[in-house]
Amino acid sequence: MKKMSQDNRFLIVTGLSGSGKTVVSRFLEDLGYYCVDNLPAKLIPEFVDLWLKKKVEIDRVALVMDIRERHFLTEFPRVLQEIRKRAPARLVFLDATDEALVKRFSETRRPHPLTRRKPILEGVRLERKRLAAVKKMADEVIDTSNLNISQLKEVVSRRILKAKSLRMQTLLISFGYKYGIPLDSDLVFDTRFLPNPFYVDRLRDRNGKARTVRDFVLSSAGARGFLRELVRFTDFLVPRFVKEGKSTLTIAVGCTGGKHRSVVIAEELRVHLRKSGGDIKVYHRDLYK
Repeated sequence: MKKMSQDNRFLIVTGLSGSGKTVVSRFLEDLGYYCVDNLPAKLIPEFVDLWLKKKVEIDRVALVMDIRERHFLTEFPRVLQEIRKRAPARLVFLDATDEALVKRFSETRRPHPLTRRKPILEGVRLERKRLAAVKKMADEVIDTSNLNISQLKEVVSRRILKAKSLRMQTLLISFGYKYGIPLDSDLVFDTRFLPNPFYVDRLRDRNGKARTVRDFVLSSAGARGFLRELVRFTDFLVPRFVKEGKSTLTIAVGCTGGKHRSVVIAEELRVHLRKSGGDIKVYHRDLYK
């Protein structure tokens, strides 16, 4: 196995069919990689040239290659040697035992790409034999036999990307129910039971980012109790979402118009979540409607 480069900007992911290439591709895409599935091997040098000359606005690339590409076995080894002289290309090979691959194909009822009308095991063994040379060229080989999706993401994060742990971005959205619930919400919390500044003349034209509005909303015992329980609930959930491998968590907080109560609670939750060092973003969708 070659000495592994520390530059992760250009990754090539390959391996046996059913070993988890799609999972890794989607994970890398979530992390900001531009993923290309089965680019013909002959076109890789041209793609590398465009990338190196910055003629394409792409910072990080992940090419996903396998035997479905007609000339992969004949062209790829030569192409890889060529582009490694010019670019920091790292080859990641995903492997798994025969038993694990047969089980995965059987569970999904997918035919193996090499033996569509023969036993799956024959296809697995034939592919393993044909990919032996490519595997030897890999910078990193990952055995996915006993890994679930979240564990595979953790291994890629730690071994390939050199991250100490998986990171998840949390997006907090305040909104008004009169304009509809954000469609991409994972969690939705309703604050319409809290004291409403809209009915206070001196507060109506201000929004939830004003100190006076915040103090008014949080002045009741019910509001403070709700915020306390909300914090406890998110503290319980967030680490479990991270462990599961979720890349983005969207928490929506709503009130009637999206200007007062929901903004106050979203801001308070932001302050709390940032104490743990997480990647937290806030979007007040209806603040100026």
